[in-house]
Amino acid sequence: MDGSRFSRDAVSARDVANRLSRSRRDFLRAAAGVTLGSALMGASPFVRAESVRRKRKVIVITFGGGARDQETFAPQGQENIPHLLQELIPQSSFFTQVTNHGILGHYVATASLATGVYETLNNFSAVPPDHPTIFEYFRRDLRRPASDAWVVAPSNGFNRIGESSYGQGMGATVVLPKRLLSVAASGTTTDYEHLLHDNYETPLYTPQLEGSEFELQQLETVLQLSVDDFMKHARTLSSPDELSVYIAKRLMRLQAPSLLWVTMHDIDIAHSGAYSLYVEGIRRTDRLCAELWNAAQSEPEYAGNTTLMILPDFGRDADEDSGGNGFQHHRTGDAASRTTWMMALGAGTRAGVVYDHPVQSIDIVPSLGAMLGFSPAQSQGKAIRELL
Repeated sequence: MDGSRFSRDAVSARDVANRLSRSRRDFLRAAAGVTLGSALMGASPFVRAESVRRKRKVIVITFGGGARDQETFAPQGQENIPHLLQELIPQSSFFTQVTNHGILGHYVATASLATGVYETLNNFSAVPPDHPTIFEYFRRDLRRPASDAWVVAPSNGFNRIGESSYGQGMGATVVLPKRLLSVAASGTTTDYEHLLHDNYETPLYTPQLEGSEFELQQLETVLQLSVDDFMKHARTLSSPDELSVYIAKRLMRLQAPSLLWVTMHDIDIAHSGAYSLYVEGIRRTDRLCAELWNAAQSEPEYAGNTTLMILPDFGRDADEDSGGNGFQHHRTGDAASRTTWMMALGAGTRAGVVYDHPVQSIDIVPSLGAMLGFSPAQSQGKAIRELL
């Protein structure tokens, strides 16, 4: 590719990203009543006293593949996100232009979010991230116990995300709800098939499980659930993400971790090509995000001192891109599949403010480091100034 063509493509990508950002900003200002923020608004309300930091809770929710604006923030999509639009966004600092310049695979992209580095590992391999994770920085620098950092992950392929290849027992414990249910229901999985689909992009991928993942025998001691009760409740659920949120809420109530990372995956059913199931996944994710936030407000350990961040790992292909499949995939690497959003609400954030300048997905780790007082030395992102 000649230099002039590369320059034109880069400008075009920036134009698309900026257009998406402006569209989200204008829609949210009209629909949710948020105001346009700037870096000159003054100091963040985040309190840095050590006693306050010790009590601070952070919940991060990511969801695989994201959802296009046509089905969410565009006027025709607003009916699919009533909880985000009416409940959460008015309470949040909303960033309209979060870009992901890395590999657009769910495990590798989530690993990048968790390390603050664009990881280059094989997306379909049972390997840990190459760089230290937020969980290791958090536990090491703040001297936190293993019970204070947890990951609830949607796919067995995420079993190594809690600790990097540099880790020495300082990572997060990873709960794989599908893995737990599969083992619990061994031989009688017919009633649970709708909860056990491991991933939608490579249905034949079966990762090797090893590491510090949560085991079935820990259900009763940690979550105070018998195997029978766990299976009985699972029968009442309609999707894997509902199972993940159920586990996350049990962790909040019984372990009260200061750092809880929940990765949802229902939206990625888009890979099946069924538009109705994709939209159903968006609506369910919208509801579950609000459910987790409301759970935080009802738990004494979390109420009033919790910061929640919600963001997709990346987007999906645009309809007009001839190399993609629209809502179904994220293969082109175009601006639509790389330009997402993020909301931050709760303790230490400004409510009802929208920011449209570019930030990167790898900026999450250094931002949380600055907020909580740990040093993510190998992160390549930058702390988001509006959260400091």
